Amino acid sequence: MNVDTIINSFRAKIDNLDTDAKLSEVGVVQSVFDGIAKISGLSECMASEMLEFEDGTQALALNLEEDTIGAIILGDYSKIKEGDRVKRTKKILSIPVSNDIIGRVVDPLMQPVDGLGEIAKDKEYPVEKIAPGVMARQPVDQPLQTGIKVIDALVPVGRGQRELIIGDRQTGKTTVAIDTILNQHDQDVHCVYVAIGQKKSKVMRTVETLREAGALKYTTVVLASASDNAALLYLAPYAGVAFSEYLMDQKKDVLVVYDDLSKHAAAYREISLLLRRPPGREAYPGDVFYLHSRLLERACRRNEAAGGGSITALPIIETQAGDISGYIPTNVISITDGQIFLESDLFYKGIRPAINAGASVSRVGGAAQIKSMKKNAGPMKLALAQYRELASFAQFDSDLDPATKKTLERGKRVTEVMKQNQFAPVRTAKQVAVIFAVNNGHLDDLAPEDIQEWQEDFFTFLDSAKSDLLKTLEEKWGDDVKASLTAAVEEFNTSRA
Repeated sequence: MNVDTIINSFRAKIDNLDTDAKLSEVGVVQSVFDGIAKISGLSECMASEMLEFEDGTQALALNLEEDTIGAIILGDYSKIKEGDRVKRTKKILSIPVSNDIIGRVVDPLMQPVDGLGEIAKDKEYPVEKIAPGVMARQPVDQPLQTGIKVIDALVPVGRGQRELIIGDRQTGKTTVAIDTILNQHDQDVHCVYVAIGQKKSKVMRTVETLREAGALKYTTVVLASASDNAALLYLAPYAGVAFSEYLMDQKKDVLVVYDDLSKHAAAYREISLLLRRPPGREAYPGDVFYLHSRLLERACRRNEAAGGGSITALPIIETQAGDISGYIPTNVISITDGQIFLESDLFYKGIRPAINAGASVSRVGGAAQIKSMKKNAGPMKLALAQYRELASFAQFDSDLDPATKKTLERGKRVTEVMKQNQFAPVRTAKQVAVIFAVNNGHLDDLAPEDIQEWQEDFFTFLDSAKSDLLKTLEEKWGDDVKASLTAAVEEFNTSRA
């Protein structure tokens, strides 16, 4: 190599030398305890900014105090110790998103936990985001069919709605949510199931149920299990809605289930108390209402000018001894557009799903029902209400007048029709057909205990011989459709006699 070549090589390196100074703000860990780090030296840190420790572990800045920052550690904090360096990332907490996440089980940071390999990243979405404003929204008038007769008839859910599922433990709240997910197989709705503070084994059984039914291909499961730290439980629902917004931005309809927000509030209370925030009612911090309102307000149906698409939210709240007047239940009831109340007494009587039709309400109502369901649900709702009022008189059977007896008998049959096995959603047209049959007295001659068998046979008959009628019921309602449906029920009863 000659001298000129060496000189030219040096000149090239000098020309390409980067002389710009790089300023990096670095802090020091003052203390670590229970997933919380107190950090000093980051005077320019922003609220909800991501911080990074020397070993790559990330943290989220929550408390901005005069001399220190209180941060929750997202991951294993056992290796972090006093004196470790922490640097700012200058980024608000975001998660990687892509369509490859559909069909997977992931943690709140969108890392796979199902053992099926890495997930390709498309872009990053902020975990916290301001909800769409009033002008970006349009009315909720498209039904989101749950496949559960009592819900679709009495407390209908629309796309873009927030409908609370509330009740004591072991009353079937998760089952209602899973049935709704299973029913979306032909509805072009993507589903996000957020499991907060549950046992991993229970969630994996749910995942297996979805897989066996073919529902996992349009469902994403975000898992923050009971063994995870409080920081991940706190982040899980926000990660779920952030991914839902990614799908909504592709003009898709999304259903997101938060199971459950009682455990989410408890995790936030734990974090807040560790950060020395002042405790309020039931030791929850003063902003616990804002915790859930800023989450649930992000569910909406956007108009075309704002990008289209919708997010429907089904938050779940667990009550104690049926007390819906508790602090967290009343908070979430006031944020949502109605509630589905599951009652222990009904559950133990064998009325499942154990939905109390009197305490349940949908503030969207008939606007989120197809025409045939709207026309037939009204009389059934009245029959149920009258039955509830008169049920206490049923023991005095011999002393009742014929009209009261008839009301009680009709109510018994309506109650039987509303019973449904878990993981067996029913097509809306079939729901309309069986509700029409019970409303119009076609089941009055049947013993209540025979109605379930009659109903299963009737559904089989409709599938095999009246598929065109089922399609018509989903599209319109009128005298001609009513006449066809009456003829179909009579034909079935005659063939069964």
